[in-house]
Amino acid sequence: FRDVNIAFANELSIVSDTLGLDVWEVIRLANRHPRVNILQPGPGVGGHCIAVDPWFIVHSDPANARLIRTAREVNDGKTDYSFERAAALADAAPDAKIACLGLAFKPNIDDLRESPALRVAQLLAQRFGDRVRLVEPHIGTLPRAFEGTGAQLTSLEAALAECEVLVLLVDHDAFKAVSPEQREGKRIYDSRGIWTTARS
Repeated sequence: FRDVNIAFANELSIVSDTLGLDVWEVIRLANRHPRVNILQPGPGVGGHCIAVDPWFIVHSDPANARLIRTAREVNDGKTDYSFERAAALADAAPDAKIACLGLAFKPNIDDLRESPALRVAQLLAQRFGDRVRLVEPHIGTLPRAFEGTGAQLTSLEAALAECEVLVLLVDHDAFKAVSPEQREGKRIYDSRGIWTTARS
């Protein structure tokens, strides 16, 4: 059920991008209706439950589990979409360092299982190598997924000082506290909508 609801929000964010709309404002206005509660979009869906369990239903009855399959495909596709959006910013600034902010599958934890943020960062590291800086306040060592890419695990403070491109992937409290002044002049892709200067 939650996967389907998140898929609606993620698909709405892509449609809003195409139409030049602010998805966060669209959702805010829609949620003013007493019977509407659209969830917040993000770079996909992670964790050991929501990102995995629906596939058991799909594989058990593929002919009838069409909505469940579609929701999984939309949410997995949002990860690829987020990578492409972030990569476009990096391509537009070929000498810039790129900060991937967050690797966990949800805020304020250290769990990386099935994390769409981890996947986006991994794809960026594979493409841009040592230009990539990884910021995950809840872990202390570079995940094995980044070995050999040249990407480096660093602090939020160092990333803000060094990187021109900021890719916000997880809405950790530490990232919510980043001020507009600290973000000034940066190229930003905010997949979680926590900074007013960004779009998803």
